[in-house]
Amino acid sequence: MHPLSGKKNLWATVKPYLTVFDGTLLLIVALILLTSTIVMFSASAEFPGRMEAHLRNIVLALLLIWFAALVPPQMLMRLALPAYVIGVALLVGVALFGIVKLGARRWINIGFVIQPSEIMKIALPMMLAWWFQRREGTISWQEFAVAGVLLAIPAALIIRQPDLGTGMLVTAAGFYVIFLAGLSWRVLIGLAVAFAAMLPFAWHALHDYQRHRIMTLIDPSSDPLGKGFHIIQSTIAIGSGGITGKGWMNGTQGHLQFIPERSTDFIFAVYSEEFGLIGNIVLMVLYLLLIGRGLLIAANAPTLFSRLLAGALSLMFFTYAFVNMGMVSGILPVVGVPLPFMSYGGTAFVTLGLGIGILMSIYRHRKLMQT
Repeated sequence: MHPLSGKKNLWATVKPYLTVFDGTLLLIVALILLTSTIVMFSASAEFPGRMEAHLRNIVLALLLIWFAALVPPQMLMRLALPAYVIGVALLVGVALFGIVKLGARRWINIGFVIQPSEIMKIALPMMLAWWFQRREGTISWQEFAVAGVLLAIPAALIIRQPDLGTGMLVTAAGFYVIFLAGLSWRVLIGLAVAFAAMLPFAWHALHDYQRHRIMTLIDPSSDPLGKGFHIIQSTIAIGSGGITGKGWMNGTQGHLQFIPERSTDFIFAVYSEEFGLIGNIVLMVLYLLLIGRGLLIAANAPTLFSRLLAGALSLMFFTYAFVNMGMVSGILPVVGVPLPFMSYGGTAFVTLGLGIGILMSIYRHRKLMQT
């Protein structure tokens, strides 16, 4: 503030908008993005323009982090119900007159083409956190039952598209909220038993390509040039990296184009081949630090809504990383889940950027909300 005029100077005016970041979380994300930029330069060497597009996605993610960090948790609570309703309505629209690409109906044109299932990765945990916040102090089995219905509706619509990978991520994000709200371990064990009992029936409900993915996971060599090609080549790349890797830009599996989707879902195979086991450990530590920081923010959040939402978003990053690394390593079926802030793709960067920004918002407003 100017000492004579009493007016705020320029820095005092813009400071609240520039100091919204949690420095620790931003540093972790920046290190992952730096790693992403390095490996993407190698993975996208045969794709003209992809590196530039990836850099634009990084800028977009950072802008969304900044924007979401400005939105207070109270506003997020008010947006939870309308965001969920709009998301479900769009999913119904996709089922009725969505755009079909590569045999899947996942997109809808509303003046511009969007994939509504991505909205639910954020909207569903917001909705469930809002629901439990409204019932705080009186949460019983009825509240958990309603939460289960709220989760099942979008999950079923997404899996029906079919999009098993996104459906799994949305289901996981919603389940984390329900679990953190205090779901009994006895109920969890019962659900696990019921799920195991339903597996034979679920097998017949899967699409042919989904059954092929599972069978390929069990024995990739049964179709080495077809369904098993992805897993075989990615595991070769990971193994050939050894302890220290072959060096940046020196990965043969990637540059000789043996790894399909090497700049998107299978970028971890390119990274592993070039940076080896040591590089993998460094990347995993960064993800663990990101998840741990998110859970710490959740633990210190002042309201039930903030705690549940921050916890679910933090564990969502775990699901992304675990599933992607698992499918590239051959221990999980290939379901099309990107590696957070590493894989090429604007849609994932939007979702992940919003998630990080919401965590920063919850951290930033914790003291204000407590008072």
